[in-house]
Amino acid sequence: MNSILINHKAKADINVSCFGEVLWDCFPDGKRVGGAPLNVCVRLNALGIKGSMISAVGDDQLGHELLAFIDERGVNRDCIAIDPVKSTSTVQVTLDKNGSASYDIVADTAWDNIALTDKVIDQVKHADVFVFGSLIGRSPVSFATLTALVECANFSVFDVNLRAPHYDVDSIVKLMNKADFIKLNDDELYEIAKAMGSPFNSLEQNLDFIAAQTKTHYLCVTKGSHGALLSVNGNKFYNSGYLVDVVDTVGAGDSFLGSLLYQLCSDNNPQYAIDFACAVGAMVAQSAGATPVLTLEQITGFMQPV
Repeated sequence: MNSILINHKAKADINVSCFGEVLWDCFPDGKRVGGAPLNVCVRLNALGIKGSMISAVGDDQLGHELLAFIDERGVNRDCIAIDPVKSTSTVQVTLDKNGSASYDIVADTAWDNIALTDKVIDQVKHADVFVFGSLIGRSPVSFATLTALVECANFSVFDVNLRAPHYDVDSIVKLMNKADFIKLNDDELYEIAKAMGSPFNSLEQNLDFIAAQTKTHYLCVTKGSHGALLSVNGNKFYNSGYLVDVVDTVGAGDSFLGSLLYQLCSDNNPQYAIDFACAVGAMVAQSAGATPVLTLEQITGFMQPV
């Protein structure tokens, strides 16, 4: 099989490990499962690539409900610990009139205390792809675990999610230097490039600047309703977005990344990969919640309506 990220492996045999937060997003009308790495993992698994989650929940009602959801979606949770002391994470989500979200994330929860164990190390060593985000950096315990796991990953994907005040740019840059693939949005791109000393003004120039500074060959920038840009070894692939009525944007970028990785692991067509990922992101944005069930038939029908 020819693909961009994985060589000589059937799609059904590819496995991806995702590390980081699992939580409940609390909206005014109720709670929904969330956490960027979990959303990525759920989307990958739904599309046919084995997804495994590395995280922790509390030994409480919210934790057991979250594990039940993860089981229902078929995600491997062998490396989700049940913390007897720390509680399961919750996030208060506020949506503006355009459906864009802001987050109030409760501190020192179970996923802030993910331990480095032989079992976790073994899972990452045997994964084809290792996905992690930046929010985990708010906790010294989980950040130390992440730092060790990145060193033993076969191919690492850094999903940048800047959530003030839970990050510092120096730590972000250190992780970018370790990653094989960096995904971020346009605001994050400009902020990080400027902090790294970029003299440039355009999105493409700043993307190339970060690629050169971090020696990263795979980068992706999302641009909200205006689509995304994928850079593979300096070659650029664009999608200008899909017009939808936005319900909420929660999880749209996560499903975008999961769908992008699915295509890049499955095929050798980066243009179709970015088109497919933008379609899934748009479909999630027009739905309530971070992980609506979407079939391949629905996605291709959305991309090419009859």
